[in-house]
Amino acid sequence: MATHTGIEGVIHIGTDAIGEIRGWSYSEGVNIQDTTNLNATAETHTVGATNWNGSAEAFWDLDDTAQTALTIGASVTLKFYPEGTASGDKGKTGTATVESITVNAATNDSQGISFTFKGNGALADLVA
Repeated sequence: MATHTGIEGVIHIGTDAIGEIRGWSYSEGVNIQDTTNLNATAETHTVGATNWNGSAEAFWDLDDTAQTALTIGASVTLKFYPEGTASGDKGKTGTATVESITVNAATNDSQGISFTFKGNGALADLVA
């Protein structure tokens, strides 16, 4: 079994890697629709549409092309590479809408920026 460390992870907006990245995540899910009738003794359900969302945190860099492409409401193509971007490394890709942007500053820390995304369509498998 191959193991990987967090420092291998990369996220791209289109073809540009987000510079100064501190961390990122994505989550996939499915809507569960209740089909239980009124006099049932056990719940039943069916599977609905899939969904996904994610977030990324970076050191704030106004000169970073990928960071400046992330504006509220923007539709972006995201590429998540947990293993890195060496030939054959696997990941996921999809189109998402930028939901929120948060800029933060604290004493004794570099200014940070974080983004949240909501998937618009399915995530697809990706090979670097």
